[in-house]
Amino acid sequence: MGDQLRDQLRRDLGEIDIYLFDQLLKGRITKGMPILDAGCGDGRNLVYLLRSGCDVWGVDRSAEAVEATRRMATLIAPGTPPDRFTVQTVERLSFDDGEFDFVISSAVLHFARDEAHWWAMAQEMWRVLASGGILFARLASTIGHEARVRPLGNGRYVLPDGSERFLVDEAYLVDATRRLGGQLIDPIKTTVVQDARSMTTWVVRKR
Repeated sequence: MGDQLRDQLRRDLGEIDIYLFDQLLKGRITKGMPILDAGCGDGRNLVYLLRSGCDVWGVDRSAEAVEATRRMATLIAPGTPPDRFTVQTVERLSFDDGEFDFVISSAVLHFARDEAHWWAMAQEMWRVLASGGILFARLASTIGHEARVRPLGNGRYVLPDGSERFLVDEAYLVDATRRLGGQLIDPIKTTVVQDARSMTTWVVRKR
């Protein structure tokens, strides 16, 4: 019975980020709402949204990832136009101002080359977000691993697992919220992965 339930959940939800699932439970994502996954990868966060008939769009810099997302969308939601998923960089989106009610940024911002690149991505996602819309971001941070990350300069660090990322902290995200003119609608939350990394959830409404 346990295996059947697990398999059913995986079919229905895919590999959705648990904190994005929390946004669903809070009623912040609804059918008909235009949603952009900015850095969608292979579409792991889009399975449930596509199954539910949501108005889903996605971009990624990897043509291979975009093609994988298109194939997945065709299987789950036949008739989904392939141009819903396109090769683009997050810092230079082709969409109009205020086109989306919800923007997903899952494990993307910490790949910034430096602070200027981080802000270019953040501001571009903010530009395409409608007034009253929500930016949901999951990104690596120093929180909980302050003494175990090694600075490289320009906001980049070596993490305990040996990877290199652009890292933020609570003060950085609070200031970013202020500079964007947004409002935190959830407290900043961080999951500390033992001997590896810290992943922080940043959820902001555009006022």
